[in-house]
Amino acid sequence: VNLPSMSGLELLRLIKDENPSVPVIIVSGYVSTGNAIDAMKEGAFDYLTKPFRLQKLERTIARAVGQLPEQMVMADDDVPLTDDQIIGKSPEIVEVAKVIGQVAQTDAPVLVIGETGTGKELVARVVHRNSNRRDKPFVTINCASTSEDALEAELFGHGPGGAGSGQGARVGRFEQANGGTVFLDEVSDLSIHAQSKLLGILQEGMFQRLNDDQPVNVDVRIVAATNRSLVDLMKEGQFRVDLFYRLKVISLFLPPLRERRSDIELLADFYIKKYSRKTGRAVKQLSPSALERLTKHHWPGNIRELENAIHTAVVLSKETDLLPEDFPMVGGTAPSLNTDLDNMRDNYRSLFKNVIDSVFDKMLTNSEGRIHNILTDALEQSLVEAALEATDSNQVRAAQLLGISRNTLRERMRRFDLSSVAAIDESIRIHA
Repeated sequence: VNLPSMSGLELLRLIKDENPSVPVIIVSGYVSTGNAIDAMKEGAFDYLTKPFRLQKLERTIARAVGQLPEQMVMADDDVPLTDDQIIGKSPEIVEVAKVIGQVAQTDAPVLVIGETGTGKELVARVVHRNSNRRDKPFVTINCASTSEDALEAELFGHGPGGAGSGQGARVGRFEQANGGTVFLDEVSDLSIHAQSKLLGILQEGMFQRLNDDQPVNVDVRIVAATNRSLVDLMKEGQFRVDLFYRLKVISLFLPPLRERRSDIELLADFYIKKYSRKTGRAVKQLSPSALERLTKHHWPGNIRELENAIHTAVVLSKETDLLPEDFPMVGGTAPSLNTDLDNMRDNYRSLFKNVIDSVFDKMLTNSEGRIHNILTDALEQSLVEAALEATDSNQVRAAQLLGISRNTLRERMRRFDLSSVAAIDESIRIHA
């Protein structure tokens, strides 16, 4: 890629202009998903990142010359700080970028599979930005965030007086996206009826609004995403088999962050720059010990959790380097309370908000209406457990520490079924 007189990508274009049939393999030690996407879009046969085994290069060359059947992102220092780039250098994420480069300029549907927080919407945006539809709308909708009837009206619109509104016709998201791309997040939550209408768009490019018999023609590219197994849902009769195969013409699997730990440093560096600039803080980088802590963490919330952890650390840190203690929620280490709680109220609010933000979307899908009770109970139980541990289960001292009565403490212990409650109750029974 990095050549003295011209870039490898420029040379690739010249070669393809001269003879499109010549296979070109791009090799670079300066890994960039942007370069990988561009190389595959320009017709490169493959994009290899150093270091690699000689056998891998030999196999790639053999495939390129037809001896074997054929079966792309590092954060550049000078890359603009935008939220629409895939960051990483792991083999898994480079392969994702390569496939995007190969398929972006087609109209093939794309199915993105991955856990919550792995960046499925980002991949959809990158596909759209590198497609021939880039100047047309990119419309996104979360299929799990609204009720079944409201979702169908949102997607397909309705005729005059439809959806119980008593109003005129409404244009749905598919019509709004005409000529562009529709991103269906959590497509597994579509009702069977909505699935059949989506299948009609994929097969014939048309559908009917709710409360309207007139067909509507649309030209859209569909990118769908899910964190659930559509195969399992098909077995249970909850997802149409024909729709599944229509959606998965191109499948992209986004690995969880714990399986691409080599990307954590690059992602952290990106978010440090982003939030330092947003907040006006002078934070520049991770300390080696902080990086070690982040690399060892399991990251159940994936990239979204990492971003929120970096955001919180940048806001609270008073140093130019982020230290392990700036990540109290990472690695199982409890936050230090050796501060004035009244003066730190806003900082703790920011800390809790960023933790909640990392999981809130997921909670909406299965806990709506109970979120307040679930979170407040979880926080209260954590406080009670911490106070008991800090006082060696001395209830009087724990209650004083928390600022509640002993009876309130014991009621909370019973409610949360803490391990010491059984022993306490047994002691009461014996003395009685």
